[in-house]
Amino acid sequence: MEEDERPSKSQRKREMTALQDTGVQLVELNAGQLAQIGLPERLHDAILEAQSISDFEGRRRQMQYIGKLMREVDPAPIRAKLDQWNGAAHEHTAQHRLVERWRERLLAGDGALAQFATDYPGSDLQHLRSLVASIKRDRAAGKPPKNHRTLFRAILDTIVHRSTTEDPE
Repeated sequence: MEEDERPSKSQRKREMTALQDTGVQLVELNAGQLAQIGLPERLHDAILEAQSISDFEGRRRQMQYIGKLMREVDPAPIRAKLDQWNGAAHEHTAQHRLVERWRERLLAGDGALAQFATDYPGSDLQHLRSLVASIKRDRAAGKPPKNHRTLFRAILDTIVHRSTTEDPE
């Protein structure tokens, strides 16, 4: 009966590959992020060593060594921290995409400003309106839209301000 409770060879290989994948993610981190994770010294040194290796085969062997060292630590807190950072990066990207969509909508038509005011009450509509008008004037005159970035920042500030005032954290 003990044989049935042991993980299969395939399962053990999947687990080792997952540990190596986590090791790859660790090698891609900068020194500050590595310090935040609090890795054992041997693993930390091996990661720093892997970051300095440019030879493909040498790096591959070092990554296998990191995978072996990963077997000695609990990967759950490491993966949780990596997932947290990846989630923050995805959230940041999603937020910028939202701002981009709003900027394009505001530049496309007047109805978008009313919708923006509804979705984000308390936003500085006069400032947004003047930025949109300035960008449209620049486009009509064939000039580069110098207020494009300013409009982006104004929308971003409004969205970020709303999300920070709504979050109870």
